[in-house]
Amino acid sequence: MQSPGNLELNRRGLLVGASASTFVMTLPSVATSQTVPPNPTSPPVVSPISFRVNGEARALDLDLRTTLLDALREHLHLTGTKKGCDHGQCGACTVMVNGQRMVSCLSLAAMHEGDEITTIEGLGTPDRMHPMQDAFLKHDGYQCGYCTPGQIVSAVAVLAEVKAGIPSHVTADLAAAPEASNAELRERMSGNLCRCGAYSNIAEAMTEVAGRPA
Repeated sequence: MQSPGNLELNRRGLLVGASASTFVMTLPSVATSQTVPPNPTSPPVVSPISFRVNGEARALDLDLRTTLLDALREHLHLTGTKKGCDHGQCGACTVMVNGQRMVSCLSLAAMHEGDEITTIEGLGTPDRMHPMQDAFLKHDGYQCGYCTPGQIVSAVAVLAEVKAGIPSHVTADLAAAPEASNAELRERMSGNLCRCGAYSNIAEAMTEVAGRPA
């Protein structure tokens, strides 16, 4: 049996040997990081892109990585469309592309060559509001207002979907035309989040617009 002194010596030798091995193993990576220069950053690829925004032809030279949201906000200065989560989860950046709603933060501007894009600025003006904008004001369908542009654009598209007979996950009878019921509206608007919790007021505004004569 080994004496306590020998055991202590073995422990020390093991620790010293392990430390030395770790130090030697890290030397090549350290040397490599110091001697190999970093790869130069590639310049952005810029391309001309043309589309129509709120009925007006617009042409831009954009980095191909530019999202539709950034093209609208940073290049066309249409700041009504909001950048919320920037992950396609909150709906604050909702716009309509060729009549269909979409979150603009998840789509590249280069994918929309020749498309017709409608933002909140294209729906109405303070002097001549869209019926949905008017209903949101009447029913207080907003509080802080940050998500409101995306909510309104989505609400307009939702009623167009219902009118076109497009079913949703809560449509009971797929053979019948869907109705603008509270359940239908809430299901279709579920991708537009409101921290202030104005959901009931938003549903009331949409119900009023749905009941108005075309």
